[in-house]
Amino acid sequence: MSLREFVALGTSSQVPTRYRNHNGYLLRWDGVSFLFDPGEGTQRQFIMADIAVPEVTRILITHFHGDHALGLAGIVQRLSLDRVPHAVEVFFPRSGQAYYERLIRSTIFHRTVELVPRPVKEPGVVVEDATFAIEAHPLEHSVDTFGYRVKERDGIRFDKEKLEARGVRGPLVGKLQRDGAVDTPGGRVTLDEVTEHKRGAAFGFVMDTRPCEGALALVRGTDLAVIESTYLEEHADLARDHKHLTAREAATIAAEGGVLGTLVLTHFSQRYPSTKPFVEEARAVFPRVRAVRDLDRVPLPRP
Repeated sequence: MSLREFVALGTSSQVPTRYRNHNGYLLRWDGVSFLFDPGEGTQRQFIMADIAVPEVTRILITHFHGDHALGLAGIVQRLSLDRVPHAVEVFFPRSGQAYYERLIRSTIFHRTVELVPRPVKEPGVVVEDATFAIEAHPLEHSVDTFGYRVKERDGIRFDKEKLEARGVRGPLVGKLQRDGAVDTPGGRVTLDEVTEHKRGAAFGFVMDTRPCEGALALVRGTDLAVIESTYLEEHADLARDHKHLTAREAATIAAEGGVLGTLVLTHFSQRYPSTKPFVEEARAVFPRVRAVRDLDRVPLPRP
């Protein structure tokens, strides 16, 4: 079975610690890898996680504060050094176009990787293909910030008992799938009569923000939701002043947004020596909570 997992490459906020690197998150999904918010040191964190950088197919940047974007330069240079054969799409707030250009040209190197910039200006679907749709929604931070939602296309699943009862066997199954209907000795059979709906998995990524409608839209119906929780409620005033979330606020977004699976907390302030209080605070609102450490891996469940 193909690999589906979320890898926390770095989990600190503005200041790294002895045990937490700057931000960096990898979503591995059936041979496709989405890299979110590569902060400083992300290239090294790939080595520590025993994951090859050329695996990256899409890079998604929520905003251009350094702890979320300074690692982009190193990642682009590594992709070039390894001469990746595929194009790499890079999503980022359109207002940060100048910062994107500076980062990908920050030092002298021979660029071989093909970068496809995808500046984001409006909420909604920013790209879709045969497998995924990627949405972006604005968040409420001190600079232009967009979170991302990755949704697998819905599909269908054949009901074997219904196929057998209607006499659809062998090559007829393939023909039914291609054409939507097939004639059998017992009559005409349509696809809807012998299949059931199969919901595609969904993943939400919410970084620096205050509670807002965009955050709710990003996590709605997701099987795994990653939400920043820089502070605890005891420092709610700091969260408000710096436009970040507390663990309780992150859990409230998960609950009100209808997260179906696990809430992953990250982006912790260096002031906290332990994440245990974050989990306790969040679980009072939303039951399925995990606070990640660097290099933790969280499975993305199949619906």
